[in-house]
Amino acid sequence: MIYFYRLIALPLMLLASPYFIGRKLRRDGLLEDWKQRFGFLPKLPKKNQTSLDKTKGKKRIWIQAVSIGEILAIETLIDQLMETEQVEIILTTTTSTGYQAAKERYDKKIKLVGLFPIDFWIFSKIAWSRLQPDCILLAESELWPEHLAQASKNKTPVFIINARLSNSSFKRLKAFKPFAHFLFSNVKTIYSATQIDFDRFIALGVKPDSIIGNIKLDVPFPYPLSEEEKHECINKLFLITEKVKEKEFILIGASTWPGEEALLLSAQKACIKAGIDCRLIIVPRHVERKASIIKLLKEQKLKWILASDIELAALEKHNAAIFLSDKTGNLSKLIRLADLAFIGKSMPPNRGGQTPIEAVAQGVPIITGPNMSNFANIIDDLKSVSAGIQIPDSNLFSEKIIELAQDPKKRKDLAQSGIEWHKSKKGISNYISKAIIASLEN
Repeated sequence: MIYFYRLIALPLMLLASPYFIGRKLRRDGLLEDWKQRFGFLPKLPKKNQTSLDKTKGKKRIWIQAVSIGEILAIETLIDQLMETEQVEIILTTTTSTGYQAAKERYDKKIKLVGLFPIDFWIFSKIAWSRLQPDCILLAESELWPEHLAQASKNKTPVFIINARLSNSSFKRLKAFKPFAHFLFSNVKTIYSATQIDFDRFIALGVKPDSIIGNIKLDVPFPYPLSEEEKHECINKLFLITEKVKEKEFILIGASTWPGEEALLLSAQKACIKAGIDCRLIIVPRHVERKASIIKLLKEQKLKWILASDIELAALEKHNAAIFLSDKTGNLSKLIRLADLAFIGKSMPPNRGGQTPIEAVAQGVPIITGPNMSNFANIIDDLKSVSAGIQIPDSNLFSEKIIELAQDPKKRKDLAQSGIEWHKSKKGISNYISKAIIASLEN
């Protein structure tokens, strides 16, 4: 199977390269350390350790996390592995935003932060010869055939953490079970993110670990702001210079996708018409979409501020109603200013949903559209404990936003239930770190 993959990988890579290079230039310009994509990561010293005994060296763990979401999610697991003082960690990522976030967060903490090589035989082989890992960890759905083949060749155990199978991935693997068997045959342990994912692995003939949990629930978030701190931040964010009679209602669009910004603007307009001082924070999932969002903002009458222009806007003494974030990695800080968070990628035609955990963990009530298949278990859990609201279609969106804006007690109850749910679900990272260490001792 791996030879067939190698045979088709090169022409497919050549055909797809103009698209991916173009997208990379649009998003990031010329990416630094590009040669790492071809396997030329920093060459690490040869290992001579044979056990976890500190006197004989440390085991080397290679973690691959595709983007910024996974980079943030693995922080607790990395900290717990490092606490043992028995391992050294290599962390690679695929996206440039993930790479920058990884360097900022982990550069001084772990052995190496790098870029994941293109999954082609020679590039992967070069990377493996330079890094020489004792085990590899793949976050979520990072199933790269050549990477797994190199692990098999080097007799290196593979762990999949926070393992997920989307509807489409599951259907494809179920239709081509020999390929699924090839992918998972060299995986030592799979830690499923949800019960749905667990059941899908079982249906494919794969036996995941019986303990199920989402490592994103273990991510440390900032402490909630006091009302005074929150109000001060809101005034700075929207450049509010005049006193308002009643507290503003802050609505945030968290990781929005095309079409959802227009819905949020309509809901804000409806709130204002109903006498609610609604301020809107928009945080798109992909900042390169800002031109299309700015076009929307220019077509409506409310004042708005772009995050990168806030100093210039301050000189004009704005009293803005809308704040558009065009910076990556600040959602966690912005979301805690909100009274209500709409979770993006959940309104048709978008599908799958973004994570609601950042909001729930910080005591912000959430509302989502119907398409949250990527987090179906979590949304069902949240609804079952009255910690989240899911609406069936966009027709009810503005109406539900107004209802929640006018009911602070309901929002407070949703928030408290969410915090309690989050606390009850933590701990999977500790379980996984102990299991990995125990496996390396054998």
